[in-house]
Amino acid sequence: MLEFLGDWYLWIKTLHILSVIAWMAGMLLLPRYFVLHSQVGPSDPTSDRLVAMETKLRHIIITPAMTGTWLFGILLALVYPDIMSAGWFHVKLTLVIILSGYHGYLVRLAKAFRRGERRHTDRFYRMINEIPFLLLIIIVAMVVVKPF
Repeated sequence: MLEFLGDWYLWIKTLHILSVIAWMAGMLLLPRYFVLHSQVGPSDPTSDRLVAMETKLRHIIITPAMTGTWLFGILLALVYPDIMSAGWFHVKLTLVIILSGYHGYLVRLAKAFRRGERRHTDRFYRMINEIPFLLLIIIVAMVVVKPF
């Protein structure tokens, strides 16, 4: 289909891996900001600083990295379309879709903080901070081990 991309395969793969690393770093950091944010009141000057940090993290790192992950992942699948029939690929894709939904959930939480809302305790944010790493473990295992 896109045979000319075959020459660029290793570059596309490199960009995909770098995008995943940046996305995961941001997805692990944002809930840590939420832990801090949940411990200060909406009128505290620290809250304004955390809103700015959360917004920059989302706009400069997390969302562009997620977009790159999807873009380069789709290009890799187009280079080797047979991969789309592999069971491990379906598991990986499902988990990446779930991770993308979690990304959207974090965006909603960040916007609530920006509005001055405090929806959850710091313990809640500590617990959800583990979600992307747990998904990442399974995703990497699917790609490396290819169990199905």
